[in-house]
Order: sequence, then C-alpha cells, then structure tokens
Amino acid sequence: MAKNKTMETEVDVFDFIKSYVDNDPKKMDSHKLIELMSEWSGFAPKMWGPTIIGFGSYHYKYTSGHEGDAPLIAFSPRKAQFSLYVYSQTEKSKRLLEGFGKFKMGKACIYIKKLSDIEITILEELCIETIAYLNEHHECACRN
Repeated sequence: MAKNKTMETEVDVFDFIKSYVDNDPKKMDSHKLIELMSEWSGFAPKMWGPTIIGFGSYHYKYTSGHEGDAPLIAFSPRKAQFSLYVYSQTEKSKRLLEGFGKFKMGKACIYIKKLSDIEITILEELCIETIAYLNEHHECACRN
C-alpha cells in the first residue's frame, strides 16, 4: 500500500509563510485565512506536507483499503493562487458556490487569487458544511 504523501509535519506555519509566500498581499491573506479557519474549525493551524496549512483532522478509509488522515479544512498559498480545501459534495455546498465570488473549481479544491475576490461569509459556511459532512461520514477530530 502506498504511503500517504500529505501528512502533518512539525514545520512552523508562520515560518513557512514567511519563507514561501513571496508578496505582502498574499502574506496578509494567508494570515487572515489562518485566523478565520482557526476560529471556524476550533483548531490551531498545522502544516500538512510541504505547502498545505490544515486545521483539525479526520481519518478516511476507501473501499480499496487505502486509508489515512487529512485536515478537516485547509488552504495552500500557492504561487499562482490559493488552493482552498473547504468543499464537500453536498447540495448545500453547491448552492453556496453560486454567490461565492470569483473562483475556479478543481477536483478537490477551490482556487482563488485573493480573499477580496470572494464572500468571506460564504467561505465560513462552506467550511462549516465541510466539517459537518466529515464529522458525519468519517472518524473525525471535530467530535472531541
């Protein structure tokens, strides 16, 4: 069985932002996302893999037998845009995206250029919906 690449690390989140994010507006947005996602999830930020900042965790297990841990919600301040790992495949999440703002959808994440392109209140609802979905369907740190 292949080992999961995205695992929680001991790297300091703020050292990562300082060294990895190359412009001040993106650094400010990163710090704001940390503040908001910490509040919404109830968890402190942790590095997952080399570039993902995650909050809380859950355990997943696929029918194939592959299993592992992943953050409840997360983001990565990638060079071109932010990757937001805050989406669950629910009808409510699909409806929320209608008023979310300027974004692109990937398979597992939402891409945005900057926080001012989106509605923060909808981001909060997406995060809360995702945490609720994961709590219902997986072994989740949010149950504690």
